[in-house]
Amino acid sequence: MKIINVIGSPRSSGNSATVAQMLLEKLPVEKAQVRTFQLNRLNYRGCQGCMACKTKFDHCVAKDDLTEVLEEIRIADVVVIGTSVYIGEINAQTKGLCDRFYSYYLPDYLTNPRPGRLAPGKKLVFILSQGNPDPNAYKDLVAKYTGFFDRLGFTNVYTIRVLGAMPFSDVRIAESVLQSINDTAHQIFVGV
Repeated sequence: MKIINVIGSPRSSGNSATVAQMLLEKLPVEKAQVRTFQLNRLNYRGCQGCMACKTKFDHCVAKDDLTEVLEEIRIADVVVIGTSVYIGEINAQTKGLCDRFYSYYLPDYLTNPRPGRLAPGKKLVFILSQGNPDPNAYKDLVAKYTGFFDRLGFTNVYTIRVLGAMPFSDVRIAESVLQSINDTAHQIFVGV
């Protein structure tokens, strides 16, 4: 099993990165290959709107540090994306990556019932860390990105939310998050 862990937060040991690590620790290590990318350490741009991935190629043609990340995600069995919420949206580092996911759509994605290029069977864990402790705050992000990942072709999309997570404080993982980590790990890794 090939797992790609993408840390979208600029804080490489912050809340979303900590939750991702806790999830990966549930993995039967001897049966998996895990690779981690920290987006804040990479040099890249968002989608340039060149449309080459829809006209001449089946992949993003931009050449930067995301080239390898996009290819690794394409061939992975499980993708873990951890991001923090900044100003009511996923942070800029993660948004830039998601914009480049446009290359995973087929040219006829607007009318195709299976619009994504990703192979069936891929799983994605979306870890969303927010300072606001209200579970209703930013739940629109969960719906929006879950739908987006589903249309790309991820067979199962799991969400783990960290509420009330403040930067520069000790990472405190609530019991509900620990339960969500355990449940998600069981659903992904059972039978591995």
